[in-house]
Amino acid sequence: MTVATPKFGMGASVLRKEDKSFITGQGRYTDDIVVAGVLHGYVLRSPIANARFTIGALDEAHAAAGVHLVLTARDIEHLGDLKSGAMQKQPDGSRAPTRDITILCRDHVRYVGDAIAFIVADTRAQAQDAAELIEVDYEDEEPVVDTAAALDEDAPLVWPDLGSNRAFVYHVGDEEKASQAFGKAAHEVSISFRNNRLVSNYMETRAAIAEYNPENEHFTLTTGSQGVHSMQNILASQVFNIGKDKLRVITPDVGGGFGPKTFVYREYALVMEAARRLSRPVKWTGDRTEHFLTDAQGRDNVVKATMALDENGRFLALKVDLTANLGAYISQYGPFIPFVGVSMSTGVYDLPALDVKINGVYTNTCPVDAYRGAGRPEAAFLLEKLVDECARKLGLGRDEIRRRNFIRPEQFPYTTPTGRTYDVGEFEGHMNQCMERADWAGFDKRAEEAKARGRIRGIGMATYIEACAFAGSEPAHVTLNGDGSVTLAIGTQSNGQGHATAYAQFVAEKLNLPIDRIHVHQGDTDRLEKGGGTGGSRSIPLGGVSASRAGEDLAEKIRKIAADELEASAADIELENGKARIVGTDRELDFASIAKAAKAPDDLQGFGEFVQDEATYPNGTHICEVEIDPATGETLLVGYWIVDDFGATVNPVLLAGQVHGGVAQGAGQALTEDTVYSEDGQLITATFMDYGMPRADLLPDIHFETRNVPSKTNVMGIKGAGEAGTIGATPAVLNAVVDALWREYGINHVEMPATPSRIWQAIQEAGA
Repeated sequence: MTVATPKFGMGASVLRKEDKSFITGQGRYTDDIVVAGVLHGYVLRSPIANARFTIGALDEAHAAAGVHLVLTARDIEHLGDLKSGAMQKQPDGSRAPTRDITILCRDHVRYVGDAIAFIVADTRAQAQDAAELIEVDYEDEEPVVDTAAALDEDAPLVWPDLGSNRAFVYHVGDEEKASQAFGKAAHEVSISFRNNRLVSNYMETRAAIAEYNPENEHFTLTTGSQGVHSMQNILASQVFNIGKDKLRVITPDVGGGFGPKTFVYREYALVMEAARRLSRPVKWTGDRTEHFLTDAQGRDNVVKATMALDENGRFLALKVDLTANLGAYISQYGPFIPFVGVSMSTGVYDLPALDVKINGVYTNTCPVDAYRGAGRPEAAFLLEKLVDECARKLGLGRDEIRRRNFIRPEQFPYTTPTGRTYDVGEFEGHMNQCMERADWAGFDKRAEEAKARGRIRGIGMATYIEACAFAGSEPAHVTLNGDGSVTLAIGTQSNGQGHATAYAQFVAEKLNLPIDRIHVHQGDTDRLEKGGGTGGSRSIPLGGVSASRAGEDLAEKIRKIAADELEASAADIELENGKARIVGTDRELDFASIAKAAKAPDDLQGFGEFVQDEATYPNGTHICEVEIDPATGETLLVGYWIVDDFGATVNPVLLAGQVHGGVAQGAGQALTEDTVYSEDGQLITATFMDYGMPRADLLPDIHFETRNVPSKTNVMGIKGAGEAGTIGATPAVLNAVVDALWREYGINHVEMPATPSRIWQAIQEAGA
């Protein structure tokens, strides 16, 4: 039996309804908004990575043209710090103390870009000019920037009162069980590497506008975010000590988020405080260099990992020693990122024992927090790099060693040594399918042809699994409007994913209504009481199911009203194209008439809330083929294939876009992107001239398909897809590069990013 895909419902390849406004310049981002009487703010930032400081006289700055306000730490002592509640328990059961982010530094700066003063003037240029009139006397101290050196005995201390740069110690797994397994092992294979630090370069830099009404002491903050409700909670309760009803947070269009736009930053509190003092709107827009210097960065781990194997290449135990750089302060979720990452340390493999030690460290660098995947890409890279090395050391095929160790379908539900419970999975199935699509068996012939042209080829794979759509919910509300259209309100926040289309599809399927008649509203705390925001690939698995349920709830109410008006049974009412009709007749009412016939507002409102008790676990296989010019080290991606298991597909077009974007970011980490600080703490890669963003010509055509096994955790079978491309891409690309170098030169390691110079240097050293 063949079931037709609904025209607008789940599974349909509906083009994004929001794109017309974006591509015609009608998008409405924070910096586009003009508020009458607005003033402009500028942050004076530290040019030194570690120093005590004093601020001299401010008279010149106050008197400068156009200046209305100059704030230093002394002026805002009543404001609370930005705190993190994400510290996990240490082995002794304690939680390490945090080092919170002050709104303005009091007497010590701890990284280049740390905030010292806030100047408000008629224009940004005037505020910047005034900032240059502020004299700051710095007493330099030696910084520490290198993750690997942060715990050295002679390392400078970011926080001297702690006596160490160690922020926390975590332990995951069973040390005794792992040690016993290592004692029985026939083989031990180790790797050491650095997971390079990244800057999340979204299209739209951060901006914020604050307005204040002195009559009712009420703030309105407009800013790009990944969820307005967490912004409201933190700013109201932690920083300003006011009721949530005294702060409205609005998020218009957002040009990319990738994690770092989740967080509350200093500038949001500063524009609010300035607006309150001046009774004028105050706006701040960051430039790209400020973004590089101050927006939360990602990754930056130093890792040593060892696998114990038996004589047949079966994994027995994994030991990991991981040092995670947190930067100068504890950011919002910073301590949780390595913890959640190592919870996925065993990946898709039946690996019975695990022993992971994590040291979080402070350095004189920008704080580190969640970046697309947030710990899971780091875990997948570690494991897939190590599995490839195990295959080389044992003389096994990379696919064969994976087959021997995959969790088998009959083992589900499967609980990992870290307590993760996978509901379903057919890992060998998607690996085999991806290998077939990539013509893995024909690679040797392609490698020979490349060698005849003076090039070397490599092929690499990654079989990954991630945890996302974590336990929780995302309520959805739908309303039938007077004109017969429908509005959905939900507390996630689109950053470019296509929520207006995807959510509309869920509702359209229940109401049988064209999606252009369904309006999606996000990003306003006054319109919706609560919301969990966007992150962790949660929007569609949680919010989508809730939207579907809200649509069904409204559909039932519409049928009931129509049945009363048409003197029929609700069971005999069908909905089609904005009309309610008695089945088999021409007697009908359009939705606008039904809206007028409602006796109470609640009759026109639907609600849905799906509560999920466990995470979902998307998984898949990425295969990448590369060609390297040994004379220059230049690497070309000449083929890329993906077979993913996302449980269910909502919209193939949107899904492909998410995966392609993730691959670009993952390949960028593997080959081009790196955040580099000098020994004295200066950010060397602070512009696009220095930071190697992936470009369109980096990527080949990507073959993408799904082999879905519906989730048993999610009622619609959806697992989530927003981060998966990034998680699979980095190890697949790097493994392909190493495969090429191993085949020709016996090189089994190159640090990321594997730039032409690094590859060329490795080849020269191998030849020497």
